[in-house]
Amino acid sequence: MSKIDKVVLRETGALALWMLIFSGVMQAVFLVIGKWDYTVLLGNLLSYAVLMLNFFLVGIMVQMAVEKDPKDARQFVKATGGIRMLVMFGLLTLGVVLDCFSTWTVIIPVFFPRVIMLILSRMNKRTEGKEEATDGPSNQAVTEEGEGGGTVDTGAEA
Repeated sequence: MSKIDKVVLRETGALALWMLIFSGVMQAVFLVIGKWDYTVLLGNLLSYAVLMLNFFLVGIMVQMAVEKDPKDARQFVKATGGIRMLVMFGLLTLGVVLDCFSTWTVIIPVFFPRVIMLILSRMNKRTEGKEEATDGPSNQAVTEEGEGGGTVDTGAEA
């Protein structure tokens, strides 16, 4: 791998921004209910760092796997995925065990990326639906039968 792909950097940056927003809301909730202290902030920072590192490493892993042949790529993804999950589990477990971190703010942010991806995918579907409605059927992609009987989007217009 020569350098990090721009897509990996862009998507990691986008997730980082959304994670900051969600984390800020969580901090505000703890403040409003009167449960905020420094452990809430430290737990949130730990989770944020671990989750962002995980997402970035997934992007790098996928970028490296694409450069390999399919059999080697599959083995590479399995091996690196297992190691990545063990490290993530270990760091988050430390956050739960150590008293300097709020257990809730270590655990709750683990669900943020899934929620964010769900929201963004729904937003993208709505945007695509509006574009198709305004562009009409002339903007549909032509597909070809790919290897294994599936279809491949060629990007050509009908």
